Amino acid sequence: MSDHEQQQPAPRRGKVLEALARAERQVFTRPAPKSANAQVKFLLTRVKGSARAVAQRVGTSTRTIERYRAGKLNKPQKRLRDALVEATESEWQPQVRAQARAQAATSRGMMVEVTAYFGFTCTGSSDDGRERHITTDIPPTYMKQILALQEAGATEEELHPVVAEAITESYFTEWGTRADGLRADFTAVTSISFRF
Repeated sequence: MSDHEQQQPAPRRGKVLEALARAERQVFTRPAPKSANAQVKFLLTRVKGSARAVAQRVGTSTRTIERYRAGKLNKPQKRLRDALVEATESEWQPQVRAQARAQAATSRGMMVEVTAYFGFTCTGSSDDGRERHITTDIPPTYMKQILALQEAGATEEELHPVVAEAITESYFTEWGTRADGLRADFTAVTSISFRF
């Protein structure tokens, strides 16, 4: 087995973290590099030319990164291809992403569309938990918390309660105008997407 084939498994993100990453990619004003060679060259510029740093980030050998830089390799296996895309897009247009995140956390908030199982806790509630498809705004105060947790490296389990609270406030209790004391937890997330 060659160095090119000896790759570590890519870390797997949860649905909420992946949805936040997809939302950031939608604000790009220019397309990110598409070929593996261009992606490697771009990533090398972000780490001052350190092939070792890029290799560690995408889970492959330094020799493999050097071969992509030199153009000797150009078609990575799926795992490496996905890792290169992920690493490139997470570094691409940082100012554009930062501006969108700042606006979401201070003035605009974000829209969330989610299909998940929502269970409820409330005195006198007869509304049993069930799978629901909900589209609602998440205000800047909650987006600030969610984006700060994401930046701090929070896990999916750490993000769920904050997202659930934001959806509860926005959708179920309408900012305290109804269903006083209701708390909704969401589990078994089928799909989720955010829009800046």
